[in-house]
Amino acid sequence: MHVIDSHTGGMPTRVILDGGPDLGTGSLAERAQLLATAHEQFYKSVLLEPRGQPGMVVALLVEPDNAACTTGVIYFDADAVLGMCGHATIGLGVTLAHLGRIDSGVNRIDTPVGLVTIDLKDANTVQVTNIESRCVHHALTIETAEFGPVTGDVAYGGNWFFIIEPSPILVVPENIRALTDMAIVIREACIAQKVGGENGEPVDHVIFQCASPNDGVHSRNFVLCPDNDYDRSPCGTGSSARLACLAASGRLPAGEEIIQESVIGSRYRLSYQTSQGKGIIPRLTGQAHIMSESRLIFAENDPFRMGIRR
Repeated sequence: MHVIDSHTGGMPTRVILDGGPDLGTGSLAERAQLLATAHEQFYKSVLLEPRGQPGMVVALLVEPDNAACTTGVIYFDADAVLGMCGHATIGLGVTLAHLGRIDSGVNRIDTPVGLVTIDLKDANTVQVTNIESRCVHHALTIETAEFGPVTGDVAYGGNWFFIIEPSPILVVPENIRALTDMAIVIREACIAQKVGGENGEPVDHVIFQCASPNDGVHSRNFVLCPDNDYDRSPCGTGSSARLACLAASGRLPAGEEIIQESVIGSRYRLSYQTSQGKGIIPRLTGQAHIMSESRLIFAENDPFRMGIRR
């Protein structure tokens, strides 16, 4: 299996160029569902230790539904097949440029949740125009046994988010464990209390937002992903969901750019445009760096060829 690894603001992406499972000829959404239901052992083996690493997201290249797209892609982490992933899309853009498959300028990318575009600014910098994002519930309160009532917004940016602002715990690297533990409890409470999208979609990510102490930076976040690990980047789909909340509450006008940083200090530039639907069209710009190019080997006599499960 031929792969290229990169990181976007510290968050790793593994692009599978060839060697993935046969997902048939259905729509991209149908192929993503097939990957999730029939090939769980495969996608976990690519990401679990010792072959993978915590936090990594895979971008599996597939044929697009739309012939005008450069490629189709299905994203997944060690716990779930994802609808969309912003940091991995930036990593994908830099990887395609590294391979000579795209030049500077705009390219269309087909995902299971819709068409996104990438604008390659230079060898390491990509601007992503995401799918339409929206705030579904504002100031919704859930109950948790451990932390009492917690109030946040439910929003969609390619994945489903519960966004708490201001964060009840200071968003600094020293608090990553405490932030993780609280975010897991909140997500479980959201699922148990059926808090999510308009059609019953469950919350799969939790965001804590707070002000940044750094000049020129709008805010800082901590993002919990479905695999119970945190996003080292500011999270592209999470930033998209938050932009929808900022727009809905009138706190950020269309076209104005802000800087969002992650708990470890990596940054995205964010803005949005209005859409013809119920939400907004987010734009995020970040940097990715290639780390390695390799072939994954699944030796039959390797007792951990399908990953370490614990």
